[in-house]
Formats: sequence, structure tokens, C-alpha cells
Amino acid sequence: MRLEPIERPKGLLMKLAYWMSRRQMGAVISPLKVVYARSSRIARVGFGIVRTLESGLTLDRELALLVISQSSLLNGCSFCADLHLAQAVQAKLGRDKWRDLERFDTSSHFSDRERAALAYSAEATRSRCVSDATFEGLRAHFDEREIVEITWLNAVGNYFNLLAMPLGLESDGLAEIALSRS
Repeated sequence: MRLEPIERPKGLLMKLAYWMSRRQMGAVISPLKVVYARSSRIARVGFGIVRTLESGLTLDRELALLVISQSSLLNGCSFCADLHLAQAVQAKLGRDKWRDLERFDTSSHFSDRERAALAYSAEATRSRCVSDATFEGLRAHFDEREIVEITWLNAVGNYFNLLAMPLGLESDGLAEIALSRS
């Protein structure tokens, strides 16, 4: 970690966020201690994004987590990959898809619909654009609102990766905590 974690936050909002993180995840997550404790304005933006991720999308929770997890794996963000696996465990989604995510295109655990979303988000993460063929593959399985949500999820995943990785945030062991709690 490149910045010292703030273990005792100032302000009611951050104290509440630390408490909620301990309650939900079993630990205060590193981004709270390193990023958000230093800037309440950035924290409010981050909390808004998380709120939308948790209850503001029409896509089912499993597909949303798969899309956002994929960017973490492709970018090598160990904190984010750990967080998303913990969220999948908490939601009782099983671990087969997360184990096979890097080979989604050949794994029997994924539907054609999931493969289309993951192919789209993988190509967007790698090259920042997608081919017409990849987009048409996505369009065959999703309506326009869902396409926007998949695109947004991929962008959010990349955003959080770019917060965590340059600051040296690594896995907090959240998946292990979630497994031990389930």
C-alpha cells in the first residue's frame, strides 16, 4: 500500500461507512481507509456508485457481478477480484463461474447470453472499443437499457481498478471471510 491506511476516520459519514463495511464484509475495506477517508466528496461519489450497483440496475445480480469481476481479472486488480468473489459468496451464487471466468468462452458454466456480455466487456476493457461483430453479438441477447448497464458496469469496474492498483491496494481476504461466514 502506497498510502498509510487511516484506521480512525474523522466525521460521522466515514465512521458509519467503516461500521457498515465491518458489518457487511467482515473488515473495513482498504479503499475506505486509503481513498475515501481522505476525501468526503470522492467518498460520496463512490457510495453513489455502490448504491447503484446494489439496487439500481435491471440486470440480474449474478451477471452484473460477472461483468464487473471480469475487468478486475483482466486488469490484475487483486483487491477488486477478491471483493467481487466475496460478494458472489455472500449472494450464494456459487464459485464455478468465478473460477472459470477467464475461460468463459469455452466453459459450460456460462450461457450464450453471459458469453455475449463477457465478450463485449472483455474487448472493451482490453481495447477501449468493440468491433461491430461483438456489439451485434451483445445486441442479440440484450435490449438497449441492458447494453448501457453492461457498458456502465464495465466502466465502473475499470474505474475502481484504477483507484486500487496505482495505490497498491491488494486483497483484503474478503472472499475467505465470506466463505467462513457462510
